[in-house]
Amino acid sequence: MLTDAHCHPVDLIRVFPQAEQERRRLGVTAAANACDMEEFAHNEGIARNAAADGASPLLPCFAIHPQLPAAKAADGKPFTEVELNDTLVTLHDLASAGRIAAVGEFGFDLYNAAFRETEALQENIFAAHLEAALRYDLPVVLHVRRAMHKIFAAAKKLSKCRAVVFHSWSGTFEEGQSLLRRGMNAYFSFGNTVALNHKQAQKSCALFPAEKLLTETDAPFQPLRGKSFSQWADLPLVIETAAALRREAGSALTDTKELEEQIETNFHAVFKG
Repeated sequence: MLTDAHCHPVDLIRVFPQAEQERRRLGVTAAANACDMEEFAHNEGIARNAAADGASPLLPCFAIHPQLPAAKAADGKPFTEVELNDTLVTLHDLASAGRIAAVGEFGFDLYNAAFRETEALQENIFAAHLEAALRYDLPVVLHVRRAMHKIFAAAKKLSKCRAVVFHSWSGTFEEGQSLLRRGMNAYFSFGNTVALNHKQAQKSCALFPAEKLLTETDAPFQPLRGKSFSQWADLPLVIETAAALRREAGSALTDTKELEEQIETNFHAVFKG
Protein backbone atom coordinates (compact mmCIF):
# COMPACT_ATOMS: atom_id res chain seq x y z
CA MET A 1 0.00 0.00 0.00
CA LEU A 2 1.05 3.59 -0.58
CA THR A 3 2.27 5.66 2.36
CA ASP A 4 2.91 9.37 2.79
CA ALA A 5 5.30 10.33 5.58
CA HIS A 6 4.54 14.04 5.33
CA CYS A 7 1.63 16.07 4.01
CA HIS A 8 -0.56 19.09 4.78
CA PRO A 9 -4.20 18.06 4.26
CA VAL A 10 -5.68 21.45 5.19
CA ASP A 11 -3.58 23.27 2.60
CA LEU A 12 -4.15 20.56 0.02
CA ILE A 13 -7.94 20.64 0.38
CA ARG A 14 -7.89 24.41 -0.21
CA VAL A 15 -6.51 23.87 -3.72
CA PHE A 16 -7.90 20.38 -4.34
CA PRO A 17 -11.27 19.86 -2.61
CA GLN A 18 -11.40 16.18 -3.66
CA ALA A 19 -8.15 15.38 -1.86
CA GLU A 20 -9.59 13.11 0.81
CA GLN A 21 -11.59 11.16 -1.77
CA GLU A 22 -8.36 10.65 -3.72
CA ARG A 23 -6.49 9.48 -0.63
CA ARG A 24 -9.18 6.92 0.15
CA ARG A 25 -9.40 5.73 -3.46
CA LEU A 26 -5.66 5.14 -3.61
CA GLY A 27 -5.53 3.63 -0.12
CA VAL A 28 -2.83 6.02 1.10
CA THR A 29 -1.93 5.94 4.78
CA ALA A 30 -0.55 9.38 5.62
CA ALA A 31 1.11 11.26 8.47
CA ALA A 32 -0.45 14.73 8.55
CA ASN A 33 1.38 17.83 9.74
CA ALA A 34 -0.26 20.55 11.87
CA CYS A 35 1.22 23.58 13.62
CA ASP A 36 -1.90 24.94 15.36
CA MET A 37 -5.02 23.51 16.94
CA GLU A 38 -7.34 24.53 14.12
CA GLU A 39 -5.26 22.60 11.62
CA PHE A 40 -4.84 19.69 14.02
CA ALA A 41 -8.59 19.49 14.70
CA HIS A 42 -9.24 19.32 10.96
CA ASN A 43 -6.77 16.47 10.55
CA GLU A 44 -8.10 14.65 13.59
CA GLY A 45 -11.61 14.92 12.16
CA ILE A 46 -10.45 13.33 8.89
CA ALA A 47 -8.76 10.59 10.92
CA ARG A 48 -11.92 9.85 12.91
CA ASN A 49 -14.07 9.71 9.78
CA ALA A 50 -11.59 7.43 8.03
CA ALA A 51 -11.53 5.07 11.02
CA ALA A 52 -15.32 4.99 11.18
CA ASP A 53 -15.54 4.18 7.46
CA GLY A 54 -12.75 1.59 7.48
CA ALA A 55 -10.66 3.76 5.15
CA SER A 56 -6.87 4.03 5.15
CA PRO A 57 -5.68 5.88 8.26
CA LEU A 58 -4.63 9.49 8.51
CA LEU A 59 -2.20 9.95 11.41
CA PRO A 60 -2.20 13.45 12.98
CA CYS A 61 1.14 14.98 13.99
CA PHE A 62 1.84 18.31 15.70
CA ALA A 63 4.71 20.80 16.09
CA ILE A 64 5.79 24.39 15.50
CA HIS A 65 7.18 24.75 11.98
CA PRO A 66 10.64 26.43 11.98
CA GLN A 67 9.46 29.01 9.44
CA LEU A 68 6.63 30.19 11.68
CA PRO A 69 8.57 32.79 13.72
CA ALA A 70 9.81 34.50 10.56
CA ALA A 71 6.38 34.33 8.93
CA LYS A 72 4.78 36.02 11.92
CA ALA A 73 7.51 38.67 11.98
CA ALA A 74 6.79 39.44 8.32
CA ASP A 75 3.18 40.09 9.31
CA GLY A 76 4.31 42.45 12.05
CA LYS A 77 3.37 39.95 14.77
CA PRO A 78 6.47 38.63 16.54
CA PHE A 79 6.28 35.07 17.81
CA THR A 80 6.26 35.52 21.58
CA GLU A 81 7.44 33.37 24.46
CA VAL A 82 3.81 33.19 25.61
CA GLU A 83 2.77 31.72 22.25
CA LEU A 84 5.66 29.28 22.38
CA ASN A 85 4.78 28.15 25.89
CA ASP A 86 1.08 27.82 25.04
CA THR A 87 1.91 25.70 21.99
CA LEU A 88 4.24 23.52 24.04
CA VAL A 89 1.48 22.94 26.59
CA THR A 90 -0.75 21.86 23.72
CA LEU A 91 1.96 19.57 22.38
CA HIS A 92 2.37 17.88 25.76
CA ASP A 93 -1.40 17.55 26.19
CA LEU A 94 -1.78 15.90 22.79
CA ALA A 95 1.21 13.62 23.29
CA SER A 96 0.21 12.51 26.78
CA ALA A 97 -3.31 11.72 25.54
CA GLY A 98 -1.95 9.61 22.69
CA ARG A 99 -3.50 11.86 20.06
CA ILE A 100 -0.41 12.34 17.87
CA ALA A 101 1.64 9.84 15.89
CA ALA A 102 4.78 12.02 15.85
CA VAL A 103 6.22 15.34 16.92
CA GLY A 104 6.61 17.18 13.66
CA GLU A 105 7.41 18.92 11.61
CA PHE A 106 9.96 20.99 13.48
CA GLY A 107 13.64 21.65 12.99
CA PHE A 108 15.74 24.37 11.39
CA ASP A 109 15.38 26.56 8.34
CA LEU A 110 18.29 28.88 7.58
CA TYR A 111 17.51 29.27 3.90
CA ASN A 112 17.42 33.08 3.84
CA ALA A 113 18.17 36.12 5.97
CA ALA A 114 14.66 36.33 7.43
CA PHE A 115 14.85 32.75 8.66
CA ARG A 116 18.39 33.17 9.95
CA GLU A 117 17.22 36.09 12.11
CA THR A 118 15.06 33.65 14.07
CA GLU A 119 17.82 31.06 14.55
CA ALA A 120 17.96 31.43 18.33
CA LEU A 121 14.20 30.97 18.62
CA GLN A 122 14.37 27.97 16.28
CA GLU A 123 16.95 26.46 18.63
CA ASN A 124 14.63 26.92 21.62
CA ILE A 125 11.70 25.38 19.76
CA PHE A 126 13.85 22.47 18.60
CA ALA A 127 15.08 21.69 22.11
CA ALA A 128 11.58 21.85 23.59
CA HIS A 129 10.09 19.62 20.89
CA LEU A 130 12.89 17.09 21.19
CA GLU A 131 12.34 16.91 24.93
CA ALA A 132 8.64 16.20 24.39
CA ALA A 133 9.40 13.46 21.84
CA LEU A 134 11.77 11.76 24.26
CA ARG A 135 9.35 12.07 27.17
CA TYR A 136 6.48 10.43 25.28
CA ASP A 137 8.57 8.06 23.16
CA LEU A 138 7.37 9.56 19.88
CA PRO A 139 9.15 9.72 16.53
CA VAL A 140 10.15 13.13 15.21
CA VAL A 141 9.65 14.59 11.73
CA LEU A 142 12.34 17.13 10.90
CA HIS A 143 12.41 20.04 8.48
CA VAL A 144 16.03 20.93 7.71
CA ARG A 145 17.17 23.50 5.15
CA ARG A 146 20.78 24.67 5.05
CA ALA A 147 21.09 23.61 8.67
CA MET A 148 22.60 20.14 8.67
CA HIS A 149 25.29 21.37 11.05
CA LYS A 150 22.51 21.88 13.61
CA ILE A 151 21.45 18.26 13.24
CA PHE A 152 24.97 16.98 13.74
CA ALA A 153 25.27 19.15 16.84
CA ALA A 154 22.10 17.51 18.20
CA ALA A 155 22.93 14.01 16.94
CA LYS A 156 23.56 12.52 20.39
CA LYS A 157 20.10 13.51 21.64
CA LEU A 158 18.40 12.63 18.36
CA SER A 159 19.96 9.17 18.60
CA LYS A 160 17.80 8.59 21.70
CA CYS A 161 14.60 9.13 19.71
CA ARG A 162 12.50 6.17 18.65
CA ALA A 163 12.83 7.31 15.04
CA VAL A 164 13.99 10.44 13.21
CA VAL A 165 12.27 11.19 9.90
CA PHE A 166 14.01 13.67 7.61
CA HIS A 167 11.15 15.17 5.63
CA SER A 168 12.17 15.82 2.01
CA TRP A 169 15.78 14.85 2.71
CA SER A 170 18.00 17.73 1.59
CA GLY A 171 21.36 16.50 2.76
CA THR A 172 23.96 14.43 0.96
CA PHE A 173 24.26 10.65 0.90
CA GLU A 174 27.46 10.95 2.92
CA GLU A 175 25.76 13.05 5.61
CA GLY A 176 22.97 10.52 5.91
CA GLN A 177 25.44 7.66 6.24
CA SER A 178 27.26 9.59 8.95
CA LEU A 179 24.05 10.06 10.93
CA LEU A 180 23.32 6.33 10.72
CA ARG A 181 26.85 5.52 11.88
CA ARG A 182 26.26 7.73 14.91
CA GLY A 183 23.48 5.40 16.00
CA MET A 184 20.54 7.53 14.89
CA ASN A 185 17.44 5.58 13.88
CA ALA A 186 17.08 7.85 10.86
CA TYR A 187 14.65 7.53 7.97
CA PHE A 188 14.97 9.56 4.80
CA SER A 189 11.78 10.69 3.10
CA PHE A 190 11.60 11.50 -0.61
CA GLY A 191 8.89 13.05 -2.73
CA ASN A 192 8.75 14.62 -6.16
CA THR A 193 12.32 15.91 -5.83
CA VAL A 194 13.54 12.55 -7.13
CA ALA A 195 11.43 13.04 -10.27
CA LEU A 196 12.58 16.66 -10.64
CA ASN A 197 16.25 15.82 -11.27
CA HIS A 198 17.52 16.93 -7.85
CA LYS A 199 20.88 15.19 -8.01
CA GLN A 200 21.65 14.87 -4.29
CA ALA A 201 18.15 13.58 -3.53
CA GLN A 202 18.40 11.09 -6.37
CA LYS A 203 21.80 9.82 -5.24
CA SER A 204 20.63 9.43 -1.65
CA CYS A 205 17.42 7.67 -2.68
CA ALA A 206 19.42 5.32 -4.90
CA LEU A 207 22.04 4.39 -2.31
CA PHE A 208 20.46 4.47 1.16
CA PRO A 209 19.43 1.09 2.59
CA ALA A 210 15.87 0.34 1.47
CA GLU A 211 14.82 -0.18 5.09
CA LYS A 212 15.59 3.50 5.72
CA LEU A 213 13.45 4.97 2.93
CA LEU A 214 10.08 6.69 3.14
CA THR A 215 7.91 8.39 0.54
CA GLU A 216 5.98 11.62 0.87
CA THR A 217 4.03 14.22 -1.08
CA ASP A 218 4.55 17.31 1.12
CA ALA A 219 1.17 18.04 -0.48
CA PRO A 220 0.43 20.58 -1.79
CA PHE A 221 3.91 22.15 -1.60
CA GLN A 222 6.09 19.93 -3.83
CA PRO A 223 4.47 19.93 -7.30
CA LEU A 224 5.77 18.23 -10.40
CA ARG A 225 6.69 20.45 -13.33
CA GLY A 226 3.60 21.84 -14.99
CA LYS A 227 1.47 21.23 -11.88
CA SER A 228 0.33 23.78 -9.31
CA PHE A 229 0.31 21.40 -6.33
CA SER A 230 1.46 17.96 -5.25
CA GLN A 231 -1.10 15.32 -4.35
CA TRP A 232 -1.44 11.68 -3.30
CA ALA A 233 -1.69 10.56 -6.93
CA ASP A 234 2.02 11.51 -7.25
CA LEU A 235 3.18 8.70 -4.96
CA PRO A 236 3.31 5.89 -7.59
CA LEU A 237 5.67 8.02 -9.70
CA VAL A 238 7.89 8.67 -6.67
CA ILE A 239 8.19 4.93 -6.01
CA GLU A 240 8.72 4.07 -9.68
CA THR A 241 11.45 6.70 -9.91
CA ALA A 242 13.09 5.48 -6.71
CA ALA A 243 13.12 1.90 -7.99
CA ALA A 244 14.64 3.01 -11.31
CA LEU A 245 17.34 5.02 -9.53
CA ARG A 246 18.20 2.01 -7.39
CA ARG A 247 18.43 -0.24 -10.45
CA GLU A 248 20.83 2.20 -12.08
CA ALA A 249 22.97 2.30 -8.95
CA GLY A 250 23.00 -1.48 -8.50
CA SER A 251 21.39 -1.19 -5.07
CA ALA A 252 19.27 -3.81 -3.35
CA LEU A 253 15.48 -3.89 -3.69
CA THR A 254 14.79 -2.42 -7.11
CA ASP A 255 11.43 -4.00 -7.96
CA THR A 256 8.74 -1.31 -7.73
CA LYS A 257 6.20 -3.44 -5.86
CA GLU A 258 8.75 -4.85 -3.44
CA LEU A 259 10.11 -1.37 -2.77
CA GLU A 260 6.59 -0.08 -2.09
CA GLU A 261 6.05 -2.92 0.39
CA GLN A 262 9.36 -2.20 2.15
CA ILE A 263 8.51 1.50 2.42
CA GLU A 264 5.12 0.59 3.89
CA THR A 265 6.91 -1.58 6.47
CA ASN A 266 9.23 1.32 7.26
CA PHE A 267 6.30 3.72 7.64
CA HIS A 268 4.55 1.51 10.17
CA ALA A 269 7.80 0.94 12.06
CA VAL A 270 8.14 4.72 12.47
CA PHE A 271 4.61 5.90 13.12
CA LYS A 272 2.99 2.92 14.81
CA GLY A 273 5.92 1.45 16.68
